[in-house]
Amino acid sequence: MPIMDTENSNISRAEEVKVLANEAFKAHKYAQAIDLYTQAIALNGQNAVYWANRAFAHIKLEEYGSAIQDASKAVEVDPKYSKGYYRRGAAYLSMGKFKDALKDFQQVKKISPNDPDATRKLKECEKAVMKLKFEEAIAVPDSQRHSVADSIDYHSIDVEPQYSGARIDEDVVTLDFVKKMMDDFKNQKCLHKRYAYQIVLQTREMLQALPSLVDINVPDGNHFTVCGDVHGQFYDLLNIFELNGLPSDENPYLFNGDFVDRGSFSVEVILTLFAFKCMSPSAIYLARGNHESKGMNKIYGFEGEVRSKLSEKFVELFAEVFCCLPLAHVINEKVFVVHGGLFSVDGVKLSEIRAIDRFCEPPEEGLMCELLWSDPQPYPGRGPSKRGVGLAFGGDVTKRFLQENNLDLVVRSHEVKDEGYEIEHDGKLITVFSAPNYCDQMGNKGAFIRFEAPDLKPNIVTFSAVPHPDVKPMAYANNFLRMFS
Repeated sequence: MPIMDTENSNISRAEEVKVLANEAFKAHKYAQAIDLYTQAIALNGQNAVYWANRAFAHIKLEEYGSAIQDASKAVEVDPKYSKGYYRRGAAYLSMGKFKDALKDFQQVKKISPNDPDATRKLKECEKAVMKLKFEEAIAVPDSQRHSVADSIDYHSIDVEPQYSGARIDEDVVTLDFVKKMMDDFKNQKCLHKRYAYQIVLQTREMLQALPSLVDINVPDGNHFTVCGDVHGQFYDLLNIFELNGLPSDENPYLFNGDFVDRGSFSVEVILTLFAFKCMSPSAIYLARGNHESKGMNKIYGFEGEVRSKLSEKFVELFAEVFCCLPLAHVINEKVFVVHGGLFSVDGVKLSEIRAIDRFCEPPEEGLMCELLWSDPQPYPGRGPSKRGVGLAFGGDVTKRFLQENNLDLVVRSHEVKDEGYEIEHDGKLITVFSAPNYCDQMGNKGAFIRFEAPDLKPNIVTFSAVPHPDVKPMAYANNFLRMFS
């Protein structure tokens, strides 16, 4: 067949595949859409639309590093294709890189000067960058910063006689109080600020005393449950407790990070988890996720929700408490549990993780960053992260880490999975994700893992989403980001 005919045939076939990819995207099957756009690109890599569309699918899967690469390729193929800049700007924005996003939206405006949508987004981006510059200008250096927790005396806050919600008597958080509070939350009632302050401050005190890696001992004949991301999906959290029982010394849980953001009931989730911690420290263990950070909370809704439901002071207080959360747990010296994943170097020992100074915002590189952000990959070795932060690590990396630390299994969260979980790396790594129908659109199941001692064989339980009040995910998110969700 002549070369021209082959090229025409490939171009025609690529368009057919793109149509299938678009259909998969509309059905929220983003991973399938990425595979199909990849096929279209293989047939015709000189079509900027395919690259920009694949970038959009990566954004939906929170793979912002890959989205930036694809959008940059779209711009390279066609410098006048505004959607390439648009997608890259959206990915930068999702990573909190407002200044980079601004450059791309300026380019969109230049290419499409009369597009009202481009004008609106550019204005919002300019506002975000101005706000960021202002915050940087007035920021107090860490060395001079005082703890907001030290300025709060919750005992001095009066509870109005007409308040009919849950009350803490004699400063002791009891199961009856937590049940009443959860019931109030279920009916969209608020907890009095006095009690919210008490719960958060008491939790802070407990977390501060813990090492960065916490050892958990599960006696023979007992069980232990590990949950993944909850992301502000309070009604699904209640369903976990319905299915598996409330946290107690006999029914302990570990919630493995990303309690907040995206879902619009994050305040209810975090106060519930913290209240159980106050009730009984050994009933519930809490690990830090990448969303327990100021940067994420500013963009993805928790900060706005706290401001709306509680107060500005609580925004600062939660930021402080999140810096106290441990980074990893080990169950019975055999199961390593972490939010993100493993490291860019071999030879990391548990003692090094235990010694990390975690009382800070997560850095952009190093062990702490990698614990919170990394993801497994199906092939050996290490590669760049699809997210643009942390790295991707293969089964050989997992195997060496387990051998060097005399461990059997890595359990991590951080990634939405269709079935709520995925077993990888020859059975040595399990991802568990506990936010079903994530963001009300992914259609995934949630899961949790029950371990029975002494053998600690993982028993995975999956569940579907339950109804919640008509408050959309990201309802409190950064105004600019909501335009793209």
